[in-house]
Amino acid sequence: MIRLNKRQDEILSLLESGGLSVSEIREKLSATLGEVSKITVNRDLEKLIGLNYAARTGRARAARYFLSPHFNLVRPVKIEEYFKVEPDKRDAKERFDFSVFAILKNIFTSEEGKRLNELNEEYRKNLKKLSPALRKKEFERLVIELSWKSSLIEGNTYTLLETESLIKEKKEPKGHKKEEAIMILNHKKTLDYIRKNQNKFKTVSVSKIEDIHYLLTKGLGISRSIRKSAVGITGTKYKPLDNQFKIREALEKTCRLINKEKDFFAKALLVSVMIAYIQPFEDGNKRTSRLTANAVLMAHGSCPLSYRSVDETEYKKAVILFYEQNNISYFKKLFIEQFEFAVKNYFT
Repeated sequence: MIRLNKRQDEILSLLESGGLSVSEIREKLSATLGEVSKITVNRDLEKLIGLNYAARTGRARAARYFLSPHFNLVRPVKIEEYFKVEPDKRDAKERFDFSVFAILKNIFTSEEGKRLNELNEEYRKNLKKLSPALRKKEFERLVIELSWKSSLIEGNTYTLLETESLIKEKKEPKGHKKEEAIMILNHKKTLDYIRKNQNKFKTVSVSKIEDIHYLLTKGLGISRSIRKSAVGITGTKYKPLDNQFKIREALEKTCRLINKEKDFFAKALLVSVMIAYIQPFEDGNKRTSRLTANAVLMAHGSCPLSYRSVDETEYKKAVILFYEQNNISYFKKLFIEQFEFAVKNYFT
């Protein structure tokens, strides 16, 4: 997570009251923290602007500083403290907020973007060194580990070794429900479909998302169409949209937003959080969000995520934080960590 010092935290607190000049910020800081130089304040402000936490209007002496319009989207949150509070007692959004579309931009800082692109270049170089046979073998390994972890996040009780045996040998171990095997095998079928149709996902559409959802949930008694009734989510008082037409509207707006976005890492992250946020289907939404995000990454010649090393509880916290605060910071942190994990552990 990005860490700020006490002075930078204080500047953000000061900006909550409205626009301030450098002189006003310096005066207020000096009153509480001791003498602070103008150079130090300017340096802090430039960092906060670079992080998309602050914004500036005007120039030179006329410059004034404000909280960025999408500060709430990216501001750091102390996760442990936030989730110590019971769901019904948290100060949280309880309904889908259409205004979120206006702030879903500049998701990654320049430093984060640079890191992701460096990792992706490493992945592409590694891939060129592998023979077709080794590429196939590595993709199979990623498929197994993603099918296992993505299913585990949804409560599946298969172990990684049992998942490998199921996918490779079609052996179903005793002590598991039939639906668990179907869930895992559906992941494999979906990933195979995505791999064979990579170029298709350079853009996203409602029908493409529906196709991925159908493949993931086939044989599990889940309707393939956009839901017509309300759904509840464990661990949060957030309630998704319950009107079929509003749900479709939100999904269509999400697709337009993603297709307009130039950075494919941002595309993948946005499709992942927004499908989970909208919950367009009666079940299988987070699975659909993860696999659609991977489809976007693969369409742009990038390494897919297996989520193998992610803690499923932390993943759920990141999703809930976006539900309740429209804050993407923790989800973004996990996304970057999982992309680095994938590049360092597959196709090398």
